[in-house]
Amino acid sequence: MHVITKEVYFCYGHRLMNHAGKCRNLHGHSVKASISIKSEQLNQQGMVCDFADVRDAVESFVDQHLDHNFLLHKDDPIIPALVANNERFLAIDEHPTAEVLSKMIYQHLKQEGLAVDQVVLWETASAYACYRED
Repeated sequence: MHVITKEVYFCYGHRLMNHAGKCRNLHGHSVKASISIKSEQLNQQGMVCDFADVRDAVESFVDQHLDHNFLLHKDDPIIPALVANNERFLAIDEHPTAEVLSKMIYQHLKQEGLAVDQVVLWETASAYACYRED
């Protein structure tokens, strides 16, 4: 099995409602996402796929939904204030954790036809979440 990995970087804000620690407060992250694509066979050019194809697929999703956006659970009570002030945000069904974001990116890339092995989202320099389907 061959595996390639492309890293992308972006920023987002969020909070985790009902979290016992400081993550319940509004805060932001500058993150790195590592996207790994797998293939048993290399293409005619001797590649799993072009790194640019991975970059384009992930960056279009990240730019549209995640980068410099405020990510919230759909029941977050701050949403009406954001709407009233015409602020950008994305309300999702789950809490916007690194685990959930890595799964969102994975599912998007899979839908785009890429053979995703895993998506790792580094929320800090020392902490990351990984999503893969075995």
